[in-house]
Amino acid sequence: MSFLETLKAGLAKTRSNFTNRIVDLVTGSTHLDDDFYEELEMILISADVGTKTTEKLLQAVREGAKKGEIKTPDEVMPFLKNYLTQMLTYEGQRTKIAGKPTVILVVGVNGVGKTTTIGKLANYFTLFKYKVLLAAADTFRAAAAEQLKIWGERGGVDVIAHGEGADPAAVVFDAVQAAKARGVDILFIDTAGRLHNKVNLMNELEKIHRVIKKEIPEGPQETFLVLDATMGQNAIAQAKVFMESAKVTGVILTKLDGTAKGGMAVAVKEELGLPVKWIGCGEGMMDFKPFEADKFVEALFE
Repeated sequence: MSFLETLKAGLAKTRSNFTNRIVDLVTGSTHLDDDFYEELEMILISADVGTKTTEKLLQAVREGAKKGEIKTPDEVMPFLKNYLTQMLTYEGQRTKIAGKPTVILVVGVNGVGKTTTIGKLANYFTLFKYKVLLAAADTFRAAAAEQLKIWGERGGVDVIAHGEGADPAAVVFDAVQAAKARGVDILFIDTAGRLHNKVNLMNELEKIHRVIKKEIPEGPQETFLVLDATMGQNAIAQAKVFMESAKVTGVILTKLDGTAKGGMAVAVKEELGLPVKWIGCGEGMMDFKPFEADKFVEALFE
């Protein structure tokens, strides 16, 4: 099964909650009237597209109707498909590889699949012949380092780790030194996600940044925020906390398989101003790919 087929299967619940309801609306409507727009608004909000994005989409549809681009309800679907594709398209690099080593910080609360995501990222880049190293800087969560080591073993990637409760910045320092000494291309750094104490989170991330920049002035080249798609708008609220604490450059959306809230990919771009750079849609190593707007929208609408 191709990744597109996997994505289509994974987004089945979102299609049921989003696309199929829009199909029912347009086929059951004869006019683009207030009732139509009200029902469309409810569908968009229930799919966790977000209030801000819902307003933008509704405005676009209304303007499309005024300009004659949309003449009948059944023309709303292709219009939305094209509009969403344009909205989600990101022209930049999925992952900025600049300098050796390139340092990529990975942040997010526990339970979103952060450590698993790092393992999959390591595997992806290893397949493309990059030399990868992992740093277990989440010393707060029990067994976080052990979990990362398991993923490292699967992909044949070394892991720099200290004991539980160690200073995360010390782990990062050792990892950066090891990456430089070993000629590593990419260093991925796992971090703790303690939203219940924002002060600790902010201080820890600031200290990690200082350690990285002292050794690699241009680093970290990327800071990826991992969000759990099943959490919908709650994940957006989490993201805002991390955006206060870290210089987030992009989002990795996990657990898209089996969620009815896949519309949050749109909310991430519009409400957070961040591109979705990677998506996970399954448990397997290969069920993880760079985000492509056209393929995502295709999977969402077909």
